[in-house]
Amino acid sequence: MVRIDKNSSRAYYEQLVLGIKEDILQGILQPGDKIPSVREMAKQLLINPNTIGKAYKVLETEKVLVTVKGKGTFVRGIEETPRDEIRVKELKDTLNDLVIEARHLQITQEELFDWIKEAEKTWEVNPYED
Repeated sequence: MVRIDKNSSRAYYEQLVLGIKEDILQGILQPGDKIPSVREMAKQLLINPNTIGKAYKVLETEKVLVTVKGKGTFVRGIEETPRDEIRVKELKDTLNDLVIEARHLQITQEELFDWIKEAEKTWEVNPYED
């Protein structure tokens, strides 16, 4: 279940976007699952509905969610989500920035790989594997 860390420096909508994506990767949310309405989610998380709406809009743009007028918002299947090469390049650039920052902090390549492996362990289900 998605949680918001009110002490995080990350914006609430960004936390919600990543939380929903993580829930999908972990199998908590399945393709076709209906997610709470903006108003319901705002009540659950005790944050402004506009923030929820912004997160949902990002997830719709990224083709993670789909809204069906009059029915609700649903999780899309990973296979229905085409690879977005622009976002892949942005992610690669972000990773490059992180590697540069890690080197300045004297973090070894092995440590970085260990962190990636550790993060992958939290995914009980990886829908990207063949």
